[in-house]
Amino acid sequence: MNKLLIATNNKGKVQELQDLLKGLNIQLVTLADINLNLNVEEDGATYAENAAKKAVAFARASGLISLADDSGLEVDALDGAPGLYSARYSPKPNASDRDRRSHLLQNLQGKPHPWKAHFHATIAIATSDHVQIVEGNCHGEIIPDERGKGGFGYDPIFYIPELGKTMAELEMDEKNRLSHRARAVMNAIPILKGIFSP
Repeated sequence: MNKLLIATNNKGKVQELQDLLKGLNIQLVTLADINLNLNVEEDGATYAENAAKKAVAFARASGLISLADDSGLEVDALDGAPGLYSARYSPKPNASDRDRRSHLLQNLQGKPHPWKAHFHATIAIATSDHVQIVEGNCHGEIIPDERGKGGFGYDPIFYIPELGKTMAELEMDEKNRLSHRARAVMNAIPILKGIFSP
């Protein structure tokens, strides 16, 4: 059976990626499945550098083809911040998702509405000797009040005007058609098919 390692410790991302890739004839393996405990420092200057670094490190450590992503929220009024630092945006040590959302909203105080933003995802797929990169974006705006119980990260304050919902209010199948990660995975599927069933 073809095996693909989902190279992330983020449970929300694991669930989304498992859902997005379930139609393929590939056995999806998580880090927990193979007891692989590896922390890769995200010190690249771009999403692509971080995603590739993670995918390559996990592919080498596991001997499996690996898929890693690096994603972020970019807010126009903050000149693209938090961007690459979305997961490390709050100054609090061991900050929670709520701390990061709160810090973002604090930084947006006094900025003119609407607070236009987009989520960006870069996915890297690494074999032992090759890395391929794809991307996806989802556009919306930041709202000051949290809405919805789904998703993770900045989802409760990321509003998609044409749907009238935040990312956290979307059903999983809806999110998996529209999200930045869903769009990146759609671009990754032909690559995965080329690797696993050429």
